[in-house]
Amino acid sequence: MLSDLELMEHHVNVLFKHDTENRITVVNEPPYDNAPRIFVGITNIGSVIRFSNALDESLVEKLEQVIATDPGANLGEVINVLSIYRPLSNFWIGHAYVFPNKRDTAHAQAIQVTHENKELLKPYYPYTFEDFEYKQPCFVIVEDNFPVSICCSARKTTKADEASLFTHEDYRGRGYGIDVTNAWAAAVQKQGRIALYSTSWDNFASQSVAKKLKLLQYGTVIHMS
Repeated sequence: MLSDLELMEHHVNVLFKHDTENRITVVNEPPYDNAPRIFVGITNIGSVIRFSNALDESLVEKLEQVIATDPGANLGEVINVLSIYRPLSNFWIGHAYVFPNKRDTAHAQAIQVTHENKELLKPYYPYTFEDFEYKQPCFVIVEDNFPVSICCSARKTTKADEASLFTHEDYRGRGYGIDVTNAWAAAVQKQGRIALYSTSWDNFASQSVAKKLKLLQYGTVIHMS
């Protein structure tokens, strides 16, 4: 069983591409936007810190001094140091979860999207359709002749996948999100990879899904741009 710290390492590797110095470069999905200036992943047994490869070495050294003892407690000082060079434009904080074993979980309504039937995505989820090879495994629930709920891999490595879940607002509250996400997680795990899920601190609907799925929270994630 992986530790929370090991899971956080997988999480940051799924989220961002890295250079040879282990600095984050771009977001690990098309169109490969620039990575944030700093990533902080906090667990009960330690933290995972990543700096953007766009930061000057002198700035990285200052940030390392600030966060050396307790990254969570020193976030205010981290923001101050970053703002000296350029004001922050984005601050994201959220929860990171891992799926328990879902291989044998029932998901009667979910349909797997393959190359044979991927055309059903095109009118409703064009970006998923365009990047279909990268988004697999992908599952949908069809109601009234269109895919009302979808779960696929938002980002992935050879070791882990991060879930992307969406249910049309008119079809929420029917358990579709739970069913389609269980199907996705089971497929990822059967392929020998880790199924991950994350949500921002103020996305209560997504947190409710995580609770219903009985996901295991392994840490808190912060990134600043």
